[in-house]
Amino acid sequence: MKSKFDKALSVVALSVLGAIGSVHAAPVYEIVNIEDFDLKGNVDGTSRGYALGVNANDELVGVSKGKKKLSVDDEDDDGVIDVEDGIAPEETIVYSVFLPIIANNFTFTAEENDAESPWNPNFFSINGTTAPTDVDDEGELIINSVDTFFYGMNDTDVKVGSYTAPEKTIDYEGTDEDQEFWYYRDFELRGVAVTADGTEIELKPSYETYVREEDDFVVELGGWSAAAAVNNNNLVAGYASTDIIEFSADRIDDCIDASENEDAEFPVPVEICVQADQYPSNGRRNISYQTRAHVWQIEADNTIPEDNIVELPLGLTPDEDSTLNYIAQGLGINNDGVVVGRSHTYRNGKKDDLYQDASYWQKNTTTGEYEYNWIDPDIFSDTVYSSIAYDINDNGIVVGSFQKYISGYLREKFFYYDINDPAAEIVVPDDFQDGLSDLTSKPKAINNAGQVVGNIEVTYDKEKPRPKAGFLFNMNDNEFININDNLTCESKGYVQDEDGEWARHQIEVIDGDGSILTYGAEFYVVEANSINEDGTIVGTAFVRKPIYQYDDEGNLILGENGTPLFEIDGNGDPLTSFLTRMVVLKPASGNQEACTESDLVDDEPYERQGAASFAWLLGLPLLWLRRRKLK
Repeated sequence: MKSKFDKALSVVALSVLGAIGSVHAAPVYEIVNIEDFDLKGNVDGTSRGYALGVNANDELVGVSKGKKKLSVDDEDDDGVIDVEDGIAPEETIVYSVFLPIIANNFTFTAEENDAESPWNPNFFSINGTTAPTDVDDEGELIINSVDTFFYGMNDTDVKVGSYTAPEKTIDYEGTDEDQEFWYYRDFELRGVAVTADGTEIELKPSYETYVREEDDFVVELGGWSAAAAVNNNNLVAGYASTDIIEFSADRIDDCIDASENEDAEFPVPVEICVQADQYPSNGRRNISYQTRAHVWQIEADNTIPEDNIVELPLGLTPDEDSTLNYIAQGLGINNDGVVVGRSHTYRNGKKDDLYQDASYWQKNTTTGEYEYNWIDPDIFSDTVYSSIAYDINDNGIVVGSFQKYISGYLREKFFYYDINDPAAEIVVPDDFQDGLSDLTSKPKAINNAGQVVGNIEVTYDKEKPRPKAGFLFNMNDNEFININDNLTCESKGYVQDEDGEWARHQIEVIDGDGSILTYGAEFYVVEANSINEDGTIVGTAFVRKPIYQYDDEGNLILGENGTPLFEIDGNGDPLTSFLTRMVVLKPASGNQEACTESDLVDDEPYERQGAASFAWLLGLPLLWLRRRKLK
């Protein structure tokens, strides 16, 4: 490992989260999508928002999810209430062939120069989707069945992602008298590119249809594909299905046989049986596809001719009789057309060393064909179990992560790699200590200035859940920073009084019994997903909110004044937790300094109002950061 830090960083208590801080003189950042001490960071009708990509024009794309459950248990109410002041229950989304398909993921865009409000998250319709709050002519909420996702965009406003097919129905035949339909859709995931004029370009996989050889029975599976990134030449990188594995073919054969069973009283249609296997169950799907990295070149007329679709080579040549599922995915691309991602490969050509490793695909300058290149992750004496590459800049610097055991625990660590150096090895920079720490870290993006953003764990306790924070690593000075240490005080929820003292802004909410409750504002950056050349960073932050009361069926409980009741502690203060919201950070203007929490006014009354749930901090993906001496 190549260590890049000169000294260990001190461990600092960061608010109630106990995070790790840096005292280096890195740039100060401010959150620019704060409005009324809340984050403009999700689509109306949803609870959570995530920014995933930003371009040079300060435009971003993201995904909002967590459809709100708007029904209440008060018979005098009209049955629907929208709430923004607290954390309300979300609608439970269950995928079953016996239930209507309800979407829970909605794409949005935002931009600094928005005509309505800077960085306002605007719902973006793909494949006919409707916004979570749209109603029909009779005032009834429209139930949308299409899930949509945006993963990135380029500087000419081409956005890429994926979506699902809309719901279809078949008349139910069975013993349940209350069941009217079976529910299914034609495919589970389909890549899409949306051009600046709104043209939607479907990225169909090469494998969509299963044909049983013995009787030529045809089953339309739909396959799957996704567009993960697009460069400024409108070359899209992603992955798509190219075949089906043997186990899945057996499952489909069983569905065909069951649908043709003349002895069955109520045969299940093959489409319904296949749909049940396409839904995830216990973390896996019973129908799995051979998946390969792809590129799609969009032409000036917003089309993709067949010759512009290229399947990138797998990192190995499977045996003809192999029944294994080999996967390769393109996840990032630079303006030279170099694609990065991961692929199954035999390490060092040894067939007993099958791993899924970081890789890149680059055109041969003589043949013009894409060639696979392995990124060797094994610079340690013990085993690296897997690796992945997420992004590459125009200088050929790849960023990714690998998994290995550190201090007895399987951890994931950030690395970078130079494809232009013939003698290159992966470089694992130090984070908050000298040498290899056991803090899991994941990079998500790198710009041409060598600034990397991602997320990292921020506590060392091995026996408790480890919260995460956004980081920024600067290759030019090897500085690795928790962004929350270099935010302005306003970007953390503080306000300054006439005497120059800083304290958390107190937010007032009216409880269902008419009383006024207060809690302290707080924002905490947990994830940085993209950074442009000007240093604008987008990702995910927590915003503190009080928790509403709801009954065992998940319905809001209303008070005498018709508004929801809040959960309160023994002191009568509202219990609070965090919601995830899109966050936009820009280098602070003027000579602003970063907030030093140790010099703040005593926060004890705020802390009594309810501790944050660490569970919200788990499993989330990840920015930069100068400290501000508070007066």
